[in-house]
Amino acid sequence: MIFPLNVYLIAFAAALLTTWLTSPLWRKEFLRVGLVDDPGERKIHHTPVPLSGGFAVMTGIAVPIISAAVFIFFTSPDAKSFALLRYGLEKRGLELAAIFLGAIGMLFLGWIDDKHELSAKKKFAGQFFIALLVAAAGVRITLFVPNILFSYAITILWILTVTNAFNFMDNMNGLCTGVGLIGAWYFGLSAAAAGQYLVAIIAFVTSGALLGFLPQNFPRASAFLGDAGSHLVGFLLAVLAILPHFYTPQNQRSFAVLRPLLILAVPLADLVWVVILRWRMGKPFYVGDNNHFSHQLVRRGFNPRRAVLAIWLVAALLGWLALL
Repeated sequence: MIFPLNVYLIAFAAALLTTWLTSPLWRKEFLRVGLVDDPGERKIHHTPVPLSGGFAVMTGIAVPIISAAVFIFFTSPDAKSFALLRYGLEKRGLELAAIFLGAIGMLFLGWIDDKHELSAKKKFAGQFFIALLVAAAGVRITLFVPNILFSYAITILWILTVTNAFNFMDNMNGLCTGVGLIGAWYFGLSAAAAGQYLVAIIAFVTSGALLGFLPQNFPRASAFLGDAGSHLVGFLLAVLAILPHFYTPQNQRSFAVLRPLLILAVPLADLVWVVILRWRMGKPFYVGDNNHFSHQLVRRGFNPRRAVLAIWLVAALLGWLALL
């Protein structure tokens, strides 16, 4: 059966509304405890901005999903769509639990970094441990290579790469939030079209939560994602690229597995660009600078708002191309 469209819409709307309603509460709390991003040399804001976005987005994701799971398992609704969801939750329960714990782990790793400025080695070690746990739970890439060690290695590398790509891209108001929103939306459309309803719901919930936070983050930011938020967004987008079965009996084109690379082309290309540039300049690749795509556009005459909109447009066009 075709999964009901209204369930996807409800998931998206619930995440959007939850994030939108709770964002001011998280912002107020972060201001109270002083967890803010202060003005600095490479920053355009002139007053402290709370780093509350990650917790607002996580709330928008967790509340609808947990509420739906409780409703499905404890009320036993008769609708076929709920029966499918219950079956999916039971079949992929371990993987989903690992993803949820991994998301919380990335959120708190970023939060600790926001608070104490972790060294690159400690942050990388935390990311690696979370990626390993997710891979051990069965969320893995194979790329048609029947080797478990290869599967673990490529999965961990992918999660680390995408997580850090979004972490690096969080350098201008709304940029990381918008690119994550677009990527999650396209993963949702792709999974829904293939009948992979559980993956689609996770993607639409992620997209809705990011859209709910966006008004606080763009064009003027009253709150930032922070490392907590960029870690969370990057991790979720990495996982959303792994969960779907792009190569199926109905779609036996091997190159379909390249679809995630198109959907995530913008953050991945930005990561590659700055890493190569820093290497050529003799600088550590993890030390921030003003050489990202967004900064390059500003130096070519764009204002920050138009630079972000231009990058969103490129991400949207590449995602649309991926669906073709």
